[in-house]
Order: sequence, then C-alpha cells, then structure tokens
Amino acid sequence: MPSSTTRTSSVRRSRTRRAGESAYGALLVVRTVLMGLLALLLLAAGVWTSWNTAQYAMLVKAQERGTMTVARCEDDKCTGPYVPTEGDGKARPKVSIVEAAAPDEGQRVEVTVEPGTAHAVRTGPAGILHAWVPFAGALLLAALVVAGGMRLRRTAWVMGLCGAVLLGAAFAALQGI
Repeated sequence: MPSSTTRTSSVRRSRTRRAGESAYGALLVVRTVLMGLLALLLLAAGVWTSWNTAQYAMLVKAQERGTMTVARCEDDKCTGPYVPTEGDGKARPKVSIVEAAAPDEGQRVEVTVEPGTAHAVRTGPAGILHAWVPFAGALLLAALVVAGGMRLRRTAWVMGLCGAVLLGAAFAALQGI
C-alpha cells in the first residue's frame, strides 16, 4: 500500500497547446456572438417588414376606414370599389388589396386605405395577423440560427413555436375558421 505522503505530479501543458485552447475558446465566443447578431438581424427585418402593413391595420386612427367589395383578383392582388364608413374618406371606384388577405370575389371586407395611395389594408383580427406574417417567418428562421449556431435549443423551440402559432392563427383567421 502506498504511503499517504506520495504526491501526484501535475503535467504542465506546453505554451502552444495553451494558446490553441485559448484560440478555440475565443472562436466559440465569436461564433456565438455572430449567430446572435444574425438572429437579431433576422428578427429586426421581420418586424420592419411587418410594421409597414401592421401600422395601418392596428394603430393608425385612419381617416379612411371602410369596406371594399372584391370584384376581381389577378397578379397577387385583388381590386374593387371602396365605400367609407368613418372618417373623412371618399368613395373610390377602385382600390387594391393583397390577394392573400382578400376574401373570395363578391365578398366585402373591412379595410383602411393607406394615405395618398389606392392600396387598402385589411383591418380587424385577420388583417392584424396577416400583417405580422413576415415576423412569424423571421421567428422561424431565427430559431434555426439560435439552435444551430448558438446551441440554445430550448430558446429556439420557443421561438419556432411562436412563429408557427402566429402563422397558423393568421391562416385560420383569413380562412374564417
């Protein structure tokens, strides 16, 4: 049996190995920071894109709120006459709306007209959810970056599920489910 006075000697790593380990650690930190910045860029782009439409669907006390009757759909947009219900709006013979947000031909939908244009934005829950679809897509893409690049799997699952729920809610609202 060895005596208790025996010591184990520690082996000292070479300077090259220690530098290599430090460089690898620094690369891991740089990778995490870059992936975090990429995820933030994706989310910011999604919010920016969504806000262009969402501001009219959600917050603006629009001067031109009314209903649009869908007359014809072609080239990813639907057109039809507009009749104001509130504000200082005037009846217009033709406004356009994105086809994805429009109901079937012949049906009426509540809209607000963007100031200075003939472009209408759908209002109400369906219009608000449709406006935030680009942000939902950005959440899904950022979830992949967070999971793969940052190794934060639980956070990525939450982001991905939030994006999927938002997409599903927008689809259900637009279909009238």
